[in-house]
This record gives sequence, C-alpha cells and structure tokens, in this order.
Amino acid sequence: MVQYQPARIDTSFNALSDATRRGVLEQLGRSDASVSELARRFHMTLTGMKKHVSVLEEAGLVTTEKVGRIRTCRLGWRRLEEEAAWIERYRQLWAARFDALDKVVEDLKRKGELDGKRKG
Repeated sequence: MVQYQPARIDTSFNALSDATRRGVLEQLGRSDASVSELARRFHMTLTGMKKHVSVLEEAGLVTTEKVGRIRTCRLGWRRLEEEAAWIERYRQLWAARFDALDKVVEDLKRKGELDGKRKG
C-alpha cells in the first residue's frame, strides 16, 4: 500500500492547479528557460512569473539557478509518483463503479426485452 504525505501531495496539486504553471512545466520539459523568457512566453509580468516559479519550486517541480542577473529554470527532482498513485487509486474506484453501473443498465435492458416479448 502506498503511504501518502498529505502536505507534499497538497503542495503538488496546488502547483499543478494553475494552467500557467502546467504550461511552464511543459515548456521546461522541452528546454530550460530564464524567468524573463517564461514571462514573455506567457505574456505576463516578471513579478507574476516569479510567483508561479516560486510555487513550482516549493513543490520540487522546478529548480532555479542564478548566474549573474539571469535566473534559469529547469525541471525539478520530483517525478510525481505519489500523486500519480493517488490519482490511479481513484481512477480504479470510478472504473469499478462505472462497470457496476454498466451491469445494472444491461440487466435492465434484458429485463425490458423479456417483458416486451411476454406482452407481444
């Protein structure tokens, strides 16, 4: 059984809850970028992008390195395995519920077909 660290998962889901931050992760998956490059790409202020990067950095999803005046961002050390396991557990739960619902619907269809044959 997977043991979850609630604070860590909460931090990750908070970081991933924003479309801009997900976009930053996608961009950094292709290549490293400076905070200013990311701000331009996402049409936002440098201050706004720094806040997004800070949230991603806190979650371990992004690391930054400052060389001179340029702060470069790259994907972090976190691989989201705990989060993926948590999501998978709920996916399986819902899949089982939908399978059970499909069975009920099929049973009702068969019953309806039998009732129709009896009347006809």
